[in-house]
Amino acid sequence: MNTCFSTAITLAAGLTLSPFSAMAEESLPLEDDRPTAYTEASHDLLAAVSLTRLDTPSYADRTSDLMYLDNGLVLEGGEFETPDGYTSGFRLTAGFSPVSLPHLDLGAEFTYRESDEVPTRHDEQALLVNTTTLGGSLLAGIRLGRFGVYAKSGFAEWEGDPVTQSESLYQAATGTARIQGFGARLQHDRLVSQLEFEEIDAPSMSHLNLVTASLHFTF
Repeated sequence: MNTCFSTAITLAAGLTLSPFSAMAEESLPLEDDRPTAYTEASHDLLAAVSLTRLDTPSYADRTSDLMYLDNGLVLEGGEFETPDGYTSGFRLTAGFSPVSLPHLDLGAEFTYRESDEVPTRHDEQALLVNTTTLGGSLLAGIRLGRFGVYAKSGFAEWEGDPVTQSESLYQAATGTARIQGFGARLQHDRLVSQLEFEEIDAPSMSHLNLVTASLHFTF
C-alpha cells in the first residue's frame, strides 16, 4: 500500500512539474558566440558619444574641415573665395559646447582676406584698390534639433593701396572696422542648407559685405 501511494505521489509530482520544466527549457537562451547584451550596450554608448561630441556646430561652413579634440575643442578651417572673384583668403575657428549646455556653441574666429583690383570711388574718381584685411570675431550659436542659428561680432584691421601710382589722390589707408553678422543652418540627413550675412562697417570695405545662401547634398 505504501509502495502504491509513493508511486502515485511521484507520478502526480511529475505531471505537475512537467509544464514548468518545459517553460524553463523554452526560456533558456540559445548558445551564441556573439555577446548580444554587450553589443547592444556598445552601440548605445557610441550613439551617446556621437551626440555629445560629434554634433556639427551651428556656425560650421558646409565646405570646411572639422577636427574634434579630446578636450572637447572643435577646430574648423578652410580657404574661401567670394562669388565676385575679387577676394580670397582663409578662415580658422576654434569652438566648444559647454558640458551643462550641450546645444550651445561658443567660438572664436580668425579671418584673413586679400582683395585684388576692387573698384571703388574717391573724390568722384573711379579707382582700383588692393586691400588686405585681418579680422577676429566671437561666435555664439544654438542648435534646436536639426536647425541652428548663430551670430558673430568682432573687429577687422584693413589696409588699402591704389593699383597705380598715378592715382595719388588716394593714398594708402588703414583703419579698424566692426564685424557683425548672423546665420542659420538646417541639416536633414545628408542635405545641408545654410544662410549667412556678414558685414564690415567701413565704406572702403563694402566689397566684403556678403549675403550667402547654399544648398549642399552629400552623395
